[in-house]
Amino acid sequence: MAHTYDLTNGKISRIVLSFYFPMLFTNLLQQIYTIADTAIVGKGLGDNAVAAVGNMGSLTFLIVGFSVGLTNGFSVSVAQSYGRKDMDELKKCIASSIVLAGFITAALTALSIIFLDELLLILDTSEDIMSDSLLYGYIIFGGLICTIFYNMCAAILRALGDSKTPLIAIIVSSVANVVLNCVTIFLMDMGVDGPAYATIISQLISALICFARLRKIEIIKLCRNDFSADIGMYWELIKNGIAMALMNSVTAVGSMVVQFFVNGLGLAYTSAFSVCMRYLNLFIDPACTAGFTMSAFTSQNYGAEKYGRIREGLRVCLMIAFVFYVVCGTVLVFFPETIAGFMLNEADTIALAAEYLPPCGIMLFAVDFLFVFRSGVQGMGYPLVPMLSGVAEMVMRISIVSLFVGSMGFVATAYAGIAAWIAALLMNMAAFYFILGKKQKQAGL
Repeated sequence: MAHTYDLTNGKISRIVLSFYFPMLFTNLLQQIYTIADTAIVGKGLGDNAVAAVGNMGSLTFLIVGFSVGLTNGFSVSVAQSYGRKDMDELKKCIASSIVLAGFITAALTALSIIFLDELLLILDTSEDIMSDSLLYGYIIFGGLICTIFYNMCAAILRALGDSKTPLIAIIVSSVANVVLNCVTIFLMDMGVDGPAYATIISQLISALICFARLRKIEIIKLCRNDFSADIGMYWELIKNGIAMALMNSVTAVGSMVVQFFVNGLGLAYTSAFSVCMRYLNLFIDPACTAGFTMSAFTSQNYGAEKYGRIREGLRVCLMIAFVFYVVCGTVLVFFPETIAGFMLNEADTIALAAEYLPPCGIMLFAVDFLFVFRSGVQGMGYPLVPMLSGVAEMVMRISIVSLFVGSMGFVATAYAGIAAWIAALLMNMAAFYFILGKKQKQAGL
């Protein structure tokens, strides 16, 4: 019989680290096979194909990021119910999450497919890559149900303290993804549709593995009554889920504006920016994982009203983020041309990427710490501040890039991202200490 994992008791550092590392390997594998996608596309189809796929990055972040925020928001309520040891509420919460996720999946799929053409035109997408971007986007958004299915199952497992099953799922799906990429591009002679289909199939595989694990957990065996409409539960889930989804989406809007300015600079800049985003996503992933860990740990302990453990968990997660900042920041600062050359072919495009990455490496700590503090605020059930910080990120990105790209060129996009990280970090840091301090004072601690 499968079991769950209680994060409200035991030595904090041991619990946090044992939860963190399986999830870290999970997320790193996801990023590595994304980079493998780009490398295979670049070497097999050329830099223009990289630009076509990368041009979809901000749109994918808009739609998929919304769904990730949604499922992670739902999982906060799941973890808090589990922390309170209220199993009836827990089952009701999971059932309601499934219902809401189903409706939102249908809406997101329809809207993303209907408006994809217009959105790519808004981004000033080059005619040279428009058809490939459309083809890739239609397949990715058409298979959105597989993406949300995995994110929902993995988020519930993490809320119940299980970070190992998603790791197993991603190991299997990563191998499948790389194999399918090679088969579709080098053996079947497909274009960008090959990697798109490979991504969807791989996500479905990982979702089925996580779903099989959930079915074995006795305490969340659902019955028909669990799916009965509960307006209060729906509202609680929507409050957390939609707020976190909107946070990701408004951040994505800022990224789309940056993408617009990058596309206006020329196709080489689009290719370089695509690769830079791939590496940034990879190198911030350890801290992002510390954030996911902080969210699950905070949610369970907040439900159990163990506020002191939350503060100690913060220290452990910040230390993890700092260690990886030193390692990853060093690579970005001192080896930008080397890593850019893994995915790009043209010397001028590699040089552009090498200009972008070092400033981000120096300031990487800002986004690393942001993930931890923001997840702590979310885990305590206060999604408004993280959502507003997403708005602040969007405003900073748009302001900096629109004001300085003319005079500073491509590197202005890097400084726009850095300014966005700092603004959001300060907001979430202040909110975390204020909320936790208030709760501890109310509890007489």
